[in-house]
Amino acid sequence: MIKTTIIINTSREKEIVNIDQEIRNIIAEQGWSDGLLLVYTPHTTTALTINENADPDVPLDILQHLQQLVPRLADFAHSEGNSDAHILSSLLGNSVQLIIEGGNLVLGTWQSVFLAEFDGPRQRNIFLKFVES
Repeated sequence: MIKTTIIINTSREKEIVNIDQEIRNIIAEQGWSDGLLLVYTPHTTTALTINENADPDVPLDILQHLQQLVPRLADFAHSEGNSDAHILSSLLGNSVQLIIEGGNLVLGTWQSVFLAEFDGPRQRNIFLKFVES
């Protein structure tokens, strides 16, 4: 098993960032061919998700409706002012599993891997763990 890290600098408080190219670059650099790739974010106010990338409105819609679901300024007990970010992170989750075949990331035609930032801007680490099959 091999672990490596991607560093992403987010630019807004809340945003959804396509990280496909960074993942593909690591796959190529490491020479990974066939196996499973765990992609994990260790931050309590970020998440990872796989969704459509063909229409840039889809990530925007996801973010907008998540913010409606969990408003920024609700009656939270947590005193840091970012409770919404913690809840949003929990809703989406902190990892995705991907298949790699022949050195290629296996995704659906319109799919991409996204980092969801809910408490930025910040520098974020994303850990990748490859298990060869």
